[in-house]
Amino acid sequence: MNRQFIGQLVNQSKPSLLAGLPPPYLAPAWHSNHVSSATTQHATFSSTASNAARRGPDKSKSRGVSAIHMTGPKHKLSAAKYPLPAPVPASELPARKSDPNHGLWAFFPPNRQSLSTPEYDSTHGRPWSIQELRGKSWDDLHCLWWVCAKERNRLATSDLERDRLKAGFGEAESAERARVIRTTQKSIKHVLRERWYAWEDARELFDANKQAILNNTDPEIKTSRLVKRVRRQNSKKN
Repeated sequence: MNRQFIGQLVNQSKPSLLAGLPPPYLAPAWHSNHVSSATTQHATFSSTASNAARRGPDKSKSRGVSAIHMTGPKHKLSAAKYPLPAPVPASELPARKSDPNHGLWAFFPPNRQSLSTPEYDSTHGRPWSIQELRGKSWDDLHCLWWVCAKERNRLATSDLERDRLKAGFGEAESAERARVIRTTQKSIKHVLRERWYAWEDARELFDANKQAILNNTDPEIKTSRLVKRVRRQNSKKN
């Protein structure tokens, strides 16, 4: 018996075999052995229509690149169009000329090193007293304040460099010099506060007796700058 004849007999006997089986929804495993290969699905699931499938080779260079799945392109890409320049050795670099009179040198000690010596930090005088600063002008107080600020900046730079190098010396001298500078700055603020209160009191006193002061016949009062300014303002209003 040939194979073609055996296949015909099996196909003819399938209806009688399926008739004795329970319904497919009760025993699907029994029906799976008797269902022909023509009725089963062999193709894998796909949501793409068959007529839209790719017929040629994939020419997309970005195919497979995904930031979520951490996949890169299929071909190696160069980082730049031109090669990176080679670094120039330090021995071949031109020497840079520094300005000996640059303003930033004021933030360093006289030896122009980042770390000041204890001998230099301990060489200082006493702080300015309030009595001495009361006789100074506004410009003198302004200059003295910023000299103190610059010196505190220099001390802070030396302290940071000393901590970085773990030198183990100079902390006491630097702290004492900083204390003297802070005392001078406190005295400057005290003098400026006194002048502010004195100006406030004078302004309130003048406002309370403005008319009497303006009508005064004293030549010293008439020639004062405050009285001249008030009279000039009144003349402009009139």
